Amino acid sequence: MASCSNCKKGAVLPGEPTGTMVNGAYLAAGPEGNTSRAIILLTDMFGLPLVNSKILADNISKRLECDCWVPDLFNGKPPITVDKLKVPERVGEKIKWFSLIINALPSLPAILLNRPTVAYPRAENFVKELQTEKKYEKLGAVGYCFGGTLAITMAGTDLLNSVVICHPGSPTVKAIQAMKVPSAWACAEEDMGFKQEIRRKAEELLASRKGKDDFVEYEFKDYKGTVHGFAARPNLTYPEVKAGYEGAFEQTIEWFQKTLSV
Repeated sequence: MASCSNCKKGAVLPGEPTGTMVNGAYLAAGPEGNTSRAIILLTDMFGLPLVNSKILADNISKRLECDCWVPDLFNGKPPITVDKLKVPERVGEKIKWFSLIINALPSLPAILLNRPTVAYPRAENFVKELQTEKKYEKLGAVGYCFGGTLAITMAGTDLLNSVVICHPGSPTVKAIQAMKVPSAWACAEEDMGFKQEIRRKAEELLASRKGKDDFVEYEFKDYKGTVHGFAARPNLTYPEVKAGYEGAFEQTIEWFQKTLSV
């Protein structure tokens, strides 16, 4: 999951979060009393300490006029700390494998302690407890990087009504085949985490259900000039990255407007 050369790269989004912390999760609140829908934002490996996920949640909440929650997937100890965030290079950069391996070593214990099979139950329990309390009519999840992989798995349960998946880690064929809710995929042009052959396989698996009882609606969009992390940690000084970030955000809003309407 964290071997991708861009997992630690990106930039901090401008602005300050306007939501609040509620029992360890971040809440960007929609109109009071609106329980028609809500969104769960599943973070990348920087977790809640990086303000980007909170700002994204604020913007999603404003546009969809609903609650947007960001759970703590890592029990307060994300695998990658904010001080490790590095500014990305452009698409086509050559990977310096030795440096990549050396830089990744200090993070390996935390990555193992927070691997998807460990973090997923935290996300699932959060959603179950939230629904028990709030009873939202429809619930969607948007996942970025690490969180995108969790969103794929969660799409195979009865907890959600729709998902958006942004440059995930490498999902298994089994997880994709188990998906049973509509999914939108925002894909980078170059992504070591979600390689082109895996991206094509994911689309082929969902397309193969057309005309069958298990078909679920889906869409894939590819954003030129982007690398892993562009939808969550964009360096807005690069025009194509900025366009990709804005495009992925609009894709997210439009998808949830379409699939979570009441």
